[in-house]
Amino acid sequence: MNSSTATSGAPAGPEALLPRLAGNEEVVAFFAGVADLDATSPADHGLEDGVRLASGDRLEQFARAGSGDAFCFVGEGGEERPVVYVSLDGEAGPIALGLPDLVQLCLVAPWWRNAPRRTAAQLRAVAEEYRQDLPGLDEQRERAARALGLDPAALPSERAVLARPGELSRGPVATACLVLGHEGDPLDSLFRAERT
Repeated sequence: MNSSTATSGAPAGPEALLPRLAGNEEVVAFFAGVADLDATSPADHGLEDGVRLASGDRLEQFARAGSGDAFCFVGEGGEERPVVYVSLDGEAGPIALGLPDLVQLCLVAPWWRNAPRRTAAQLRAVAEEYRQDLPGLDEQRERAARALGLDPAALPSERAVLARPGELSRGPVATACLVLGHEGDPLDSLFRAERT
């Protein structure tokens, strides 16, 4: 074990990310301000009454979006647990297999919420609009990545990170991460497959 792992593509230590998402100024500026993931006040994070997993497993909110939408861990364990996004609009779904996956998604494509049901050309337009609205986006992303111990050049491609939530929305992960609303009905799939 040596300290060089901190600058590779993976963060050092199994529980290293969440405290840094809440405690490092550059990281908070990017994640809360650009990627709309605020992990700074865990005690303030609470799901709407009755929102739960169909499996009965634990659904633990660890961050929120400005809208009040929730980022939640599924089951017991640490940062390696699947991450589910629960929208106040009645949609939910798995978006990452662990916090490192979520961090990569937010760093590479902070506009990921706009990805469902869009073509590649539409996504390029969304990304361009994001960059126009935030002219220092790339520099801010690089500073946040480095503060997390990640090499910005080693981050996956936009295509790869945006494909991940869609892949997770099908199969056993989706089944394990099925979220029920307060009335007991399943919430709509965040990345539901379009019929072609």
